[in-house]
Amino acid sequence: MTTFPNSPKLLKGGIVLIDPTTSAVRRIIALQYNPDTVTRTLQAKGMAAEGGDRSEALRLKGPPTETIKVDAEIDAIDQLEIADGTATQVGLHPQLAVLELIVYPTSAELQSNNSLAQSGTLEIVPMESLLTLFVWSAQRILPVRLTDFSVTEEAFDTSLNPIRAKVSLGMRVLNVDDVGFDHKGGSLFMSYLRNKEQLATRSQDGAFKAFGITGV
Repeated sequence: MTTFPNSPKLLKGGIVLIDPTTSAVRRIIALQYNPDTVTRTLQAKGMAAEGGDRSEALRLKGPPTETIKVDAEIDAIDQLEIADGTATQVGLHPQLAVLELIVYPTSAELQSNNSLAQSGTLEIVPMESLLTLFVWSAQRILPVRLTDFSVTEEAFDTSLNPIRAKVSLGMRVLNVDDVGFDHKGGSLFMSYLRNKEQLATRSQDGAFKAFGITGV
C-alpha cells in the first residue's frame, strides 16, 4: 500500500536529557508511538489559603504547579520481523532501561558516595541528575522532573524478554521557583511561558451576548 505523497509528516514526542551546567545534549529519547492523550493539571499558587486575608485573595505567589501524565506504548514487532539482533536477544529491555535510568543515579556515583561514607566524610552532596525536557512539538519544550514511572509488560518472547509494554510517565514541570532564572531549566520555562502568552493573544475574545447578558 502506498502512502499519499502529500500527507503531513507525523512528529514524535519524547524526552531530551541535557547537562544542567553546559546544556550539552546527552540523550534524545523519541517515543515509538505518540500517546493518544496527554493529561495536564495546573494548581494555582495563591497567597490566601482558605479563610486567609481577604486582601490577598487575588495575589499569586508564582507560576502554578503543573503536572503531566502520558501513557505510551512500545513494542518490538517491527524489529523482530526483520530479525534485528538486539530485539531478538533482549527484546525491549534497552528501550525500557533508557527510560528507567532517568530516575537512577549512576552506579559510579553510588559507588563514589559509598566510598566517601566509609572514609568518614561527614557531608555528602546529593547526586545531581541530568535536566529532563519533555518535548511535545515546538510549542511545548518543558523542563520536568520525572515523579513516577510504571511499566506494564504485556508480551514476552521465549526467553521472557518483554516485547510489548505500556509505559506511564508522571512529570512535574520545573519552573523558576524550583531552579531559578539563571538555570537552563528556568530559561526554558520562561520561553514556554512567553510562548503561551503569545498563543493566548491569538484566541478570539468572546462577547457578553453569548452569556445572555449585556455586561457585568
